[in-house]
Amino acid sequence: MSIVDNFLKGDTGKGVAIGIGIAILTPVAIAVLSGAARPVARAALKSGILFYEKGREKVAELGEAMEDLAAEARAEMEQGHAAEAAEAGAGFETGQAAEETEAEVEAGENGDK
Repeated sequence: MSIVDNFLKGDTGKGVAIGIGIAILTPVAIAVLSGAARPVARAALKSGILFYEKGREKVAELGEAMEDLAAEARAEMEQGHAAEAAEAGAGFETGQAAEETEAEVEAGENGDK
């Protein structure tokens, strides 16, 4: 018995006893924890799915907002081009009228009128 007593009192004996206890309790612990882990895993998956769906909605809203901004920018650019074209056209008409007025003045001075 002294050998068994010395084995259990030493570090080697304690390590072997702990190893045997873990080997016996591991299957029991896994069975208990798997029953508790399943609802936790299900809740985590639900949260992930909800987060994914909300993220998709937010990205779609952001895309729509960007499309609206782009459309507004295009409309402003087109209005700017139309205004420039109108100014250029008005400038041409004004310039043409000024040339006609100068021609009339010269004709009046020369007595051509």
